[in-house]
Parts: sequence; C-alpha cells; structure tokens
Amino acid sequence: MDPSLPPPRTGRERLIAVWEWTVRRRRIALAQLLRGACYGAGTGAAGLFFVWVEHRM
Repeated sequence: MDPSLPPPRTGRERLIAVWEWTVRRRRIALAQLLRGACYGAGTGAAGLFFVWVEHRM
C-alpha cells in the first residue's frame, strides 16, 4: 500500500462519504436537466415563432 495515501474509510465514515458523493452528483444531474429543459423551451419557442411567421406571409 502506498504510504502517501490516506487509510481507507470504514463504517460510518464510508457511509458519509458515499452520501456526500451522491448529493454532489444529484445536484449536477438536476442542473443539467434544468439546462436541457431551458434549451428545449427556447428551441420550441423559436420554432413556433417561425411557424407563425410563415403562416402570416
């Protein structure tokens, strides 16, 4: 084992580390989901606008 590495986590420390990792990843996933929804809404609005313009001409 490499002496420069910290000792492995055990018991409660491991559970806390896993929970923190999950919370960080969940926030990132939700942020990406919100970003995608905003891009989708913007693209849909632009598409509807151009369809409206085409029908008005």
